[in-house]
Amino acid sequence: MNKVEHAVDGRAARWEEHNAQRRRVLVEGAVKAIRAHGPGVGMDEIAAMAGTSKTVLYRHFGDKAGLYQAVVASVHAFILRKLPLAEGDHLHPADLVSQVADAYLAVVERDRNLYFFVTSRPTGDTPTSDPVGSITARIGDQVADSMRAWLRREGLSEDPANIWAHGAVGYIWAVADRWIVTNLRRPRADVVAYIDQFFRPAFEAQQAQRSDTP
Repeated sequence: MNKVEHAVDGRAARWEEHNAQRRRVLVEGAVKAIRAHGPGVGMDEIAAMAGTSKTVLYRHFGDKAGLYQAVVASVHAFILRKLPLAEGDHLHPADLVSQVADAYLAVVERDRNLYFFVTSRPTGDTPTSDPVGSITARIGDQVADSMRAWLRREGLSEDPANIWAHGAVGYIWAVADRWIVTNLRRPRADVVAYIDQFFRPAFEAQQAQRSDTP
């Protein structure tokens, strides 16, 4: 590579990083606007919160659907950071399910406006992926890996791990969705306790089944 090509590549990389950083700042502004104004926030309000214009938003994201997808990706990354998935391999499945439920519900409890925004795909010509299906699938896959690790330690078949994990995550999402619709009527600790009450006996029965095997 000659000096000219190297210089051009360097400028392109710096410009790409600048654009990526600018998009991150704009997404942060959008999240603040959603929290302040609710899930029906408009592009004018988002632009004002981000300290920019609608023209800049459209230049970086194309349309509101593009901005929506960027916000969803940011929220998904935030949720994944909040969940105890890195420690999951060392947890009993019942403890893992309870901790995932508590962490997920805590995000919902803190950011109701953001939750409603993310779960309400914009109408229009630009297709957008299902935000719920994509995040629950990612969480379910990681929970399944942890459950496989537990099943191996217990000397049990790993076959149920995928079904257990995605079933538990789907259950948690359904409970969270209903909980927010009822305006968080029950305390989060009670909801988590009921989830634990539902799942723990099933996982403990697996251990009992193994100990009963001659």
